[in-house]
Amino acid sequence: MQPAIEIENVSKLYKLGYYGADTFRDEVINFFRKLAGKPPVNAPIDGQGTNKLDQVDSSDLVWALKDINLTIQQGDIVGIIGKNGAGKSTLLKILSKITTPTTGKIKVNGRMASLLEVGTGMHPELSGRDNIYLNGAILGMRKHEITSKLDDIVDFSGIAKYIDTPIKRYSSGMRVRLGFAISAFLEPEILVVDEVLAVGDAEFQKRAIGKMQDISHGNGRTVLFVSHNMTAVRNLCKSGVVLGNGTIKFKGTADEAIDCYLSSNKTSEDSEIKENIEWIQNGLEIDKIEINNTNKADSILKFGQNILDVTIKGISEKEINTEITIIIENKDEVAFASYDFCEEKGKLYQLNGEFNLSRKIQLPAEIYKGELYISIYFHEPNIQWFLKAPKCCKLSSEGHLSKFGQISTISTSGLMRLHSVK
Repeated sequence: MQPAIEIENVSKLYKLGYYGADTFRDEVINFFRKLAGKPPVNAPIDGQGTNKLDQVDSSDLVWALKDINLTIQQGDIVGIIGKNGAGKSTLLKILSKITTPTTGKIKVNGRMASLLEVGTGMHPELSGRDNIYLNGAILGMRKHEITSKLDDIVDFSGIAKYIDTPIKRYSSGMRVRLGFAISAFLEPEILVVDEVLAVGDAEFQKRAIGKMQDISHGNGRTVLFVSHNMTAVRNLCKSGVVLGNGTIKFKGTADEAIDCYLSSNKTSEDSEIKENIEWIQNGLEIDKIEINNTNKADSILKFGQNILDVTIKGISEKEINTEITIIIENKDEVAFASYDFCEEKGKLYQLNGEFNLSRKIQLPAEIYKGELYISIYFHEPNIQWFLKAPKCCKLSSEGHLSKFGQISTISTSGLMRLHSVK
């Protein structure tokens, strides 16, 4: 049987900064550069010689993908996982022919449908019904074939009331539900799904996961699934690929890939919590972070201990107004609880000079046995980050129930909101 997808030595190189001409002056300059046989100013590197590597400062280059070799068999459900910036979305965009590789080639055997981001492939001025026919036509289907699937698509998406309303008036969740229904029911041989399912509600996520299983198991079609939800990847996928810094770090079963990815993210047992800060703004210094009276990144939450005692000491060279948020995740990276130092919704914490923040946070009444991870963030809502410390501390719970944090198999956007005690 012929493989569904063959990827050979694929790399993607980007030039940092902006591309193209923003002004008439830039257009004139580029016109004369073209006459002189030189590449345009700020031209992208496209692998076709319009902007050669030796003509670009190497400090302005970044390899989003580097020498990717991968064969995906027909009927396989492949989970593609990795940190933000690992190259997952770039790989899917190349497979979907949204962008071209700098080097290498890809062979796709079969009709492919992609759901990469909210609203992909939809015309905002057209109604939901018109977009269904538009996408079907793009996939090469005849009108009567699309019409035979129309009722199933509308029913699955749950937007029958709005099907003749322009897409531009849909919420992001409605667009995702319709986009997924179109991709799933118009019978592509290969379905490519990026993180967009996180936008949908919990009920739709469950139905979407079930539909992708049906697509593969029942019809022998291929699914590529990118997600940060390890529980969803574990439940859905047969095999997994771990990407890191644009290269393939691991290929194997889904369980093996997830274990490889999670083990690479674990904090060092000997490190201090503050050493695991991933990014911090200049002018903000952290002297100490303690959780449950230890500054070590690996500690134990004893049986019956339902208080998380957090202390953060540091200094800010200038005044900043920030939210300070603690997120608790289980070992599959499903976040299920959060705490805000300013417990009043929408209120920011003011830091200026030395600060000593201390809170005793009430955890849920029943603590499960197993591992959980603590992340700490200082951030101004929707504007900028001051400090990022994802999974900076691991706690080994000695609780009495067998599995920690598995509240549901599919994560939701809602987190359990924790509160402090005196």
